[in-house]
Amino acid sequence: MTPLFGEIYNSPINYAAPSPILRGRQKPTLPLPPGPRRKFITGNLSDLPSPGQQDWFHWAKHKELYGPISSLTVLGRHIIILNDAKLATQLLEKRSSIHSSRPDQTFPELSGWDKVLGAAKNPDYVRKTRKYLSREIGSNKNVSRFEDIQTTEVGRFLLRVFDEPEKLQQHIRKEAGAVVLKMAYGYTIEPHDSDPLVDLADKGMEDFSFALLPATWAVEFLPILRHLPAWFPGANFAKTAKAYKVRAAAFSDIPYAFVRDQMEKGTFVPSFLSNLLQEHPVKPGTEDETIIKWSAGSLYAGGADTTVSAIASFFLAMALFPEVQRRAQQELDTVVGTDRLPQFRDREDLIYINALIKEVLRWNPVVPVNLAHAPTQDDTCEGYLIPKGSSVIANIWAFTHDVLVYNDPMEFKPERFLDSPDGSPPERDPHMLVFGYGRRACPGRTLADANVFLTVAQSLAVFNIAKPIRNGQVEELSVDYLPGVISHPTPFTLSIKPRSMAHQELIQSLGELYPWGESDAQSLASHKT
Repeated sequence: MTPLFGEIYNSPINYAAPSPILRGRQKPTLPLPPGPRRKFITGNLSDLPSPGQQDWFHWAKHKELYGPISSLTVLGRHIIILNDAKLATQLLEKRSSIHSSRPDQTFPELSGWDKVLGAAKNPDYVRKTRKYLSREIGSNKNVSRFEDIQTTEVGRFLLRVFDEPEKLQQHIRKEAGAVVLKMAYGYTIEPHDSDPLVDLADKGMEDFSFALLPATWAVEFLPILRHLPAWFPGANFAKTAKAYKVRAAAFSDIPYAFVRDQMEKGTFVPSFLSNLLQEHPVKPGTEDETIIKWSAGSLYAGGADTTVSAIASFFLAMALFPEVQRRAQQELDTVVGTDRLPQFRDREDLIYINALIKEVLRWNPVVPVNLAHAPTQDDTCEGYLIPKGSSVIANIWAFTHDVLVYNDPMEFKPERFLDSPDGSPPERDPHMLVFGYGRRACPGRTLADANVFLTVAQSLAVFNIAKPIRNGQVEELSVDYLPGVISHPTPFTLSIKPRSMAHQELIQSLGELYPWGESDAQSLASHKT
C-alpha cells in the first residue's frame, strides 16, 4: 500500500444532508451525478452496455469522462455508477441499512431467476435465506466441516487433469460442482462421464449470469415490453427469458425432488437441504418451501461458479507468469516438502500462496460488476443526489485496477500483498472488494476461498503449468473474459505436466486414497420438473 493509497482511503468524503422528499414538480435540491447527455424521452437508453459487452470496461470509461461517480437516466429510471472503491464502501457497506435492496427487476422475474438470493428483493425472504446459508457456510469454522469433501474432490481433480489435461475447464467445473452438490444435496456426481446435474447447474449458472446483468435489458426500463409476444420484432428477450425459466425451474426443482425422494426412502446422505427439511418441514407449493428450495440453489450459485472462474484464472495466470509459479512452488517445497500434498492446516505458513490467491481475485474479479443495489430512501454522495430506488452499480473491476491503489494493475504480482524490502505496506486486500458489500455480500465467499486455496496449492505442488506447444512452437495466450455477472476466461489450452516422476507417483496414489464413488445420476434421472 503506497502512502497515496492511505491518503485516498482515509480522506473524509463531503456528504451533504439527505435531500427532502420530492413532491409534485419540486426540483431536487442536489443534482444527479454527471453523465452522458440525455436524449428526449429515452434519456440514456443508447448509452447502456449491450448483453454481449464487457460491461466493466463500458462503465470504466465513465471514470475518465465524468469522474468516480456518474449517472444515467433511462425512461425516468436512474442508474448510479461507482468507479471508486471508497464511495462503494461508504454507500453499500457503511450505509447498508438503506442500500441493501434491489431495484425492480423485470427480466430476472421473467426468466425465473428472481428467487435466487442474489436477485431476491423481499427483506423477509432474503433474511431467512441468508440465515440458512450462514449456518452452513457463514464462517471458517462452519466451512471446515466440509474439508474432507473438498480434499477428496481436489484429489480427484488432480487425477483428471493428469489423465486429460486438455479438458482442464471441464475438470474445474466437475470439481466445483462435486463439492457443492455433495454439500447442498448429498449428491454424488458421475466420476468420469458428464453428469446431468453438473451439466444442468452449469447451464443454469450461465443463464443466471446473463439474466442478472445490471442495466442491460431494455425490458427493465420499459416493463410494458414484457407483454409483447416472442415473435414481435425487438422481443428476442422474451424467447431468451422463456428458455431461461425452464432451466431455472429445473435448477431448483430437480435436486430438491431428489433429496425429498431419498429422505422418503431413508437412503439420503445428510446435506444442507436434508438438514433444513428435517428441522423445518414444509408443505408443497408454500413460500417456505420456495425459500428452502432456493436456499440450496443459492448455495450452489454462491459457492461453485465463483470457484470455477477463480481457478480458471489461476491456471491462465501461471502459464503467463512462470516466475510467479516458480516462487510459489519453491515455498511449497520448503514449507510442505515434496513427499505429500499441502493441506488446509498448512495454509497459515504458506505466505506467498495466500498472496497469490489474493492476486487471482484482484487480477480478474469473479464478479467484475456487482449486482445493482437500490437505496430505500434518498441519499447523497459527493454532493450529488442518489434517488430512492435508483440502481447503484459498483464497478469492482475498476476498483481492483485503480492505478492509484495497485501498482501496474494489469500485471500479476502476488508480492504486492507482502511487506516490501523498503518498508512500504502491502496493497489493499481485494477480499474487501470482490465479494460484494454489506448485507448483500456473497454468502459463499468462505467456501469459495477455501476451495480455491486447496486447488491452487495442490495443483502447484505437483504440476508445471505452461503455454501450449504445437508443432514445436510455443503458442501465445490471450487474456480475454466473457461477459456476465460471473465472468469466465474465454476457452484456452495449456501444457500441464507433473513436475517430476515422484510427483506423478504422488498424483497416481490419489486413486487409491480417494476411490471413485457410485454416482447418483441414475436416481436423478427419474425426477422431472
